[in-house]
Amino acid sequence: MYQVGWDKQEIKITPKGYAMFGYGQWSHRAYEKRTALYARSFSIVDQQQHRLIICCLDLGCITHAMRSQSMQRLQQILGSQFDENQLVLMATHTHSGPGGCAHEALYNMPTPGFVPEHLNAIVDAIVLSIQTCINTEQDTEICLSTQHFAADTPVAWNRSIKAYNRNPEVKPYSERETHLALNREMQLIGFYREQKLQSFISLFGVHATCLGNKLKAYDGDNKGYAAAFSEQALIEQGIQNPVTIFAQATAGDVSPHFHGKDQLKIRNKIKGEQEYQYAQQNGRYQSELALAAFQQSVKPIQGKIDAVCSYVDLSNIEIPPEFAQGQIGAKTSQPCHGTAFFAGTPVDGLGAPKPLIKVMQFLADQLRKQKSKNPKAADFVNYQQLYASQGPKQIVLEAGSKKVLGQPIGFPPSILDPLIAEMNRQVKAGAIQQSPLVPNVVPLQMIRLGNLAIVCCPGEFTTIAGQRVVDTVKQVFADQSDIERVWLASYCNDYMGYVTTYEEYQEQAYEGGHTLFGQWTLAACQSKFKLLAEQLLLDKNQRNYDQVTRPKPIPEQELAKRSNHGNLKTATSQGEAV
Repeated sequence: MYQVGWDKQEIKITPKGYAMFGYGQWSHRAYEKRTALYARSFSIVDQQQHRLIICCLDLGCITHAMRSQSMQRLQQILGSQFDENQLVLMATHTHSGPGGCAHEALYNMPTPGFVPEHLNAIVDAIVLSIQTCINTEQDTEICLSTQHFAADTPVAWNRSIKAYNRNPEVKPYSERETHLALNREMQLIGFYREQKLQSFISLFGVHATCLGNKLKAYDGDNKGYAAAFSEQALIEQGIQNPVTIFAQATAGDVSPHFHGKDQLKIRNKIKGEQEYQYAQQNGRYQSELALAAFQQSVKPIQGKIDAVCSYVDLSNIEIPPEFAQGQIGAKTSQPCHGTAFFAGTPVDGLGAPKPLIKVMQFLADQLRKQKSKNPKAADFVNYQQLYASQGPKQIVLEAGSKKVLGQPIGFPPSILDPLIAEMNRQVKAGAIQQSPLVPNVVPLQMIRLGNLAIVCCPGEFTTIAGQRVVDTVKQVFADQSDIERVWLASYCNDYMGYVTTYEEYQEQAYEGGHTLFGQWTLAACQSKFKLLAEQLLLDKNQRNYDQVTRPKPIPEQELAKRSNHGNLKTATSQGEAV
């Protein structure tokens, strides 16, 4: 028996025309609120008084600013009761939520800039929901369940089938079978009182992109609708104040829209009000499967709560040969965005026009040739190391060193795109001299709930990338632990772009172009999660892992220069889906 409490609080953000986070489009702005966005929280305490806090937000991603500010507030309120290792923040990855919530500069460009009131409202909702759920803890049984979507349920498709089929461990699928090239299992944690299901947490990977980039309202998309339907169903069964979380698993290459023959034609038939109906139907599929699973076999869990969390600089990791296909000297690099990132995804979010992408590809190739032909050049060694890490990626943006096609950011003509104009404005204002464009020091976390371990990842993991992480962790637990199940949750605690397998990366589809730290990014994650799993097996007083490293503070004067309350232009621009 555990002590468990739950609560949800609305994230009180008023739409004022700021761009939403997800599609990277200047024109994708919020002028109204279609559904409320929530922070949904659970507090779980074991018999030794160890607490686990899980909070899921109807947002595109979690940022370090959200996590660090929430931790500060919770430490003030809860004191010694609060252990930051045991806080998990998750995002549903709706692309119809507020932007401007990060202290890093790049993904805030469309908003434009950092919007302090958005961040404050999110932190308020997180803290209030967590405080309330701690105050409502009661005796609760916890049970696990899993259920697969039937093959003919039109809930999810692999959007990058050529990359998926490169993996040696998979059965190759045709473009008529993209609905099979993903993990169709939903994993569930149910909370029971007096033998009645009261609330639950679902993990299933599918992008929250039912709603496209032409709509103008805040909305929870499929995951938000799934939660609303499930909570209403439980209320109708007599449950008071139920909370249901529909969080993400391996969603990186998984779309809620059909991918295959005539995919764009089919997608373009779903417009306007139909998109909201489509999102509701997708959410209904998820809600119905979850509720059906609890009607069938459930497995009670018992045992201790535990957690380990470590911040890792992903831009500089030497890969153990066991994860680098036997190679010695494989390394990650500074974060870089490739041409495939700017091209966007084929159905969820088309990016820059094809002629512009062709120009980017040509210039990226020319830069690589130029940087590789003069061994005496001052930057020759650095670029050779960068290209070794980034492999076939045609690099446009070196986000770590803040260069576009080898030149300092701020050089492309503003007339090309309003996003470029905004970046140039920030550069000229001195707003990103010391500040990073994207995070490179990110939190990797593993939590234990009885005989279940959940790997909490701060990015978008593809189906097979996530499976490999789970397999790596399972091997650690295989012989020395009573942990029987290992699950994966994504979009946790921060945002680091995508993680593909090495083989998928070679395809350089959108997911590979947005795998920032190069072709060994997954290998770096596997090696670090292996170490965390080993630490989780040790008694707390025997653990020895990095609990000190954190991202460098963002200079406040630069952040102030990026905070933008006016200048809400509605110019149209191409963008990409994250």
